[in-house]
Amino acid sequence: MDVALDQSVLVLNRLWQAVNVIGARRAFGLLARGHAQVVHHHDDDFRTYALLDWMDFSVANPPLVPLEAVHTPNRVIRLPRVILLSFFDRLPCKELKLTRNNVFERDKTTCQYCSRFLPREQLNLDHVIPRAYGGKTTWENIVCSCIKCNSRKANRLPHEAHMRLIRKPVKPKWRPVISLVLGNQQHHEVWKDFLDVAYWNVELEE
Repeated sequence: MDVALDQSVLVLNRLWQAVNVIGARRAFGLLARGHAQVVHHHDDDFRTYALLDWMDFSVANPPLVPLEAVHTPNRVIRLPRVILLSFFDRLPCKELKLTRNNVFERDKTTCQYCSRFLPREQLNLDHVIPRAYGGKTTWENIVCSCIKCNSRKANRLPHEAHMRLIRKPVKPKWRPVISLVLGNQQHHEVWKDFLDVAYWNVELEE
């Protein structure tokens, strides 16, 4: 079995928006049925190739790394890293993940106790109702907090620390597609052109 077929391929809808990550085997199936084209970065531009054209391109431009190619009895075919669907133009409809970056985005990197706007590296996440009080890791109980306010509040309820939230935390209505697409997938360099790196993150644990 060709191990290259286990590699990951980024899928774009026909509007060039990232919608999924699939295995190379499935990607070649879509290409063979004419449901997708390969997207390749070439000469500071992106070009699309139908499967037969991509096979010809692979002959003229053989890959330098063995894992970047699929070997058949007659030829070597470069592994596509990005494919463009020919018909699908929707976005995945899934739940928004509760992640550190998404909380920062919702709260606009502003401490929800003192209203200071700060760089992300100077912020923490705070459980409004501490875990010791039975507080859960949910959108309604997690807020962005500066280090000073986080230390002041410590393991107490806001009113116990004589503090007040500037707004009630709620689950946002927007849906950053990238965190839905990637999950825990390792991304490839070429994917960066189609992904917003602000949402390469990990879901918060309970």
